[in-house]
Amino acid sequence: MAVETTETTEHVPREELGEIWRQYKASNDAEQADQRRALRDRLILTYAPLVKYVAGKLGSWLPPHVEEGDLISYGLLGLIGAIERFEPDREIKFETYAISRIRGAMIDELRSLDWVPRSVRNRAREIERAMAELENRHKRTPTDEEVAAELGITVGEFEESLTQIARSSVVALDELWSSGGSGGESTALIDTIEDPHASDPSRELLQGEMRQALAQAITRLPDRERLVVTLYYYEELTLREIGEVLSVTESRVSQLHTKAILRLRVRLQGSLDHAA
Repeated sequence: MAVETTETTEHVPREELGEIWRQYKASNDAEQADQRRALRDRLILTYAPLVKYVAGKLGSWLPPHVEEGDLISYGLLGLIGAIERFEPDREIKFETYAISRIRGAMIDELRSLDWVPRSVRNRAREIERAMAELENRHKRTPTDEEVAAELGITVGEFEESLTQIARSSVVALDELWSSGGSGGESTALIDTIEDPHASDPSRELLQGEMRQALAQAITRLPDRERLVVTLYYYEELTLREIGEVLSVTESRVSQLHTKAILRLRVRLQGSLDHAA
């Protein structure tokens, strides 16, 4: 999703910024190394607020011990990589391209730290299996009470599990899915960023099919869960702002979001397995 430059980056006149990009991409030989480094540093300073923006969005789902400063450090590496790889001539805003890279760098580092307890991962898989089994059995979206009963726990314990899973769901809709089999293609659920260096028709087709499947899966969500997904991912509201819209607590919004993501995982995985 695009983010307006004036809201997230240092204010630089469009013409001046375009000239910085032009000079940076033109300075490729060894004699221009110092100039290229200076231009890159200028671009980093200009777009650095994007890193803080992504860290703020991602940090709302993480445990307190994951500090925003660490996320910003991870994200800066993603920003630098985005600057080095971005092609200004392509019809895509740098902010859109960079946010994907910044978020990816943060998530990759968090994964390498493996901060999520195994018990939380196991419970997420158990809930997904229960949702899938109940949906296949009843041909409809299962209620919280039905999922809890299937798991052999109380509704309160189910909601607490959702809260714990929410804190670990750093990938959410950005998680990679396989189309089936060990050699299957993988794509992000809402990845709309194509390879900046090459055009791959088969990959674009797969992404198009995935986006269509995701859109269909979202329309089948219960009303409140669908609204949370729409407000968070498309309107870019915070959890607190969504809570104000729905007149519920921020914790309840987090639970609704987690249930929506688990349902989407189940349905999208089912679609991929069927296609395979």
